[in-house]
Amino acid sequence: MNLKKKNSTAIIAEIKKASPSKGILKNDFNHIDIAEEFYNNNAACLSVLTEKKYFHGDKSFVNDIKKKFDIPILNKDFFIDTYQIYEANKNGADCILIILNSSKKDLINDLICAAKKLGMDFILEIHNEKEMEIALDYNGGIIGINNRNLENFSVSINNTIRIFKEFENSIKNKILISESGFHKKEDIKKIKDHTNINNFLIGESLMKSDSISKCFKDLTE
Repeated sequence: MNLKKKNSTAIIAEIKKASPSKGILKNDFNHIDIAEEFYNNNAACLSVLTEKKYFHGDKSFVNDIKKKFDIPILNKDFFIDTYQIYEANKNGADCILIILNSSKKDLINDLICAAKKLGMDFILEIHNEKEMEIALDYNGGIIGINNRNLENFSVSINNTIRIFKEFENSIKNKILISESGFHKKEDIKKIKDHTNINNFLIGESLMKSDSISKCFKDLTE
């Protein structure tokens, strides 16, 4: 994954038609067209939702995009079995995301082992301090701090700042991502001013924008 430990900002642009909290995000959804716009606006990576029920995704999206664009792809889904990792790899995914909140320890270990065996990166997604402690027990991997509260779906980028400050010494050599809640450049600046995080996963604001190019500029310039 083409992510940064310091200095320049890297945007992981997320392709998703819908979300559990907001419903349909983009009616005129075409994953290839969206991927092209993200690619042309210098996204560092693409995050592609393949889960059907809640996000209206499809496993074919990853393969379709990988055939056309030379860019790292994060495959996001609810991974409950290692066969899904092999499937993601076959479709061209470079990285998977493991949600610590919804995965048991044995499953997490199995998913990580499968990813490592296939030479894939993996992101351990956490939402709070307790989950960060768990993430730090695993060897390797990128840590994604999600700013969404899963109990009420509220979002606050202060979640990243609070968790970073609590674990600053333990995570100084980790690649970190701040996820959710970014709508303008001031949001990104706030995280960069208070942490050393330079990687941002952004989906909703891009998906709901009438102009993806303008949204990228509003976020980064």
